[in-house]
Amino acid sequence: MKMLSPEAVEHYRTHGYHAPIRVLSPDEASQMRRHLEAHESVHGTLKGPMRHKSHLLFTWLDGLIRHPAILDAVEDIIGPNILVWGSSFFIKEPRDPGFVSWHQDSTYWGLDPADIVTAWVALSESTAENGAMRVIPDSHLMEQVPHRDTFAANNLLSRGQEIAVDVDDAKAQMLQLQPGEMSLHHVRLIHGSDPNPSDRRRIGFAIRYLPTYVRQIVGTHDAATLVRGVDEFGNFEPEQRPDADLSEAALAFHAQVTGAHQQILMRGTGRPPAM
Repeated sequence: MKMLSPEAVEHYRTHGYHAPIRVLSPDEASQMRRHLEAHESVHGTLKGPMRHKSHLLFTWLDGLIRHPAILDAVEDIIGPNILVWGSSFFIKEPRDPGFVSWHQDSTYWGLDPADIVTAWVALSESTAENGAMRVIPDSHLMEQVPHRDTFAANNLLSRGQEIAVDVDDAKAQMLQLQPGEMSLHHVRLIHGSDPNPSDRRRIGFAIRYLPTYVRQIVGTHDAATLVRGVDEFGNFEPEQRPDADLSEAALAFHAQVTGAHQQILMRGTGRPPAM
């Protein structure tokens, strides 16, 4: 094992998640937050498509998805040949009504097999007071379960999707994190989070890692970034690293790739991609 103990790996395999894992120093986490808030001080709060696949727009996020400590932990779960398929900011402002309904990530991603892990990196405290993630242990052992689309205004998910079967909230575990800690969760683990009634921002950056043998089975075009090892399969178009923050080339490539991504995520809704 490079980062995780055998017990931690077994916990992930048995229960579908593991946390907390220290991957950034407090200073590194603060620097990441400063980068984000420096951008927001000039351009306003990061919104819409800019929150997704943001590693294609900002060099500091391109560095974060390649952070050795994160990759070492991910390698312990999925092996040495690693792609990043997606990344997303999950930001809840103070007294924010935004929430994440109970869902499985696998519902609309079109990826097979389901050997996909999300690293959710805390750039602020993520606690019971400001809407930390909750998970249903062992639920990753279920097959894909039905979801319904709500498109609820305050739901942070692309379709406002929610589990269409009963979820026993009493079984939920809350993954509280300090800045620089992360959680790992399986693509089929049922999870969600409540609004943030506190006076503090809750900032998380979710990175979707997959082994190179995973493939896209519903979309005609999809792209990913190789961050460790070798890609012997070529199932995804290679992504272009940002040459500078928000450069013309980075913005153009991000628009192209996220447009294709949204076609996959919004298929069957009769709605245009959320761009």
